[in-house]
Amino acid sequence: MKYTPFGYQMNAKGPDKSDLMPGTLVLIVLRILDALGPLHGYAIARRIEQVSDKLLQVNQGTLYPALLHMQQEGWITSRWRTSESNRRAKFYSITGAGRKQLAKETGDWQRMSSTIERFLGSLQDLSGEEVS
Repeated sequence: MKYTPFGYQMNAKGPDKSDLMPGTLVLIVLRILDALGPLHGYAIARRIEQVSDKLLQVNQGTLYPALLHMQQEGWITSRWRTSESNRRAKFYSITGAGRKQLAKETGDWQRMSSTIERFLGSLQDLSGEEVS
């Protein structure tokens, strides 16, 4: 198991699994909480699996340190509530500061993605000549 900050290591046991790129877990969690409202950690992890068609699987050792970091940054808050299975669980909610961070992270991701796409989007080498 390789260490990466906030556990960006995914449960990549087979060829159809993938690691999250550094920095994307915060973006994904903030987006989920913004779209769906308060959720407990297990529900966040399952939603990541669902949206990614099980390509991304976040384990507890990955997710909870990231949630703690986001809480310390003021991007999310937590509150103990009763889950749908009638158990006590910590539910996480996005804050106003979290929405600002989500907008920043989204913009950063879109800029980086479009930059990478310039290198991958065409079959031309960097000199502009067609590559076979």
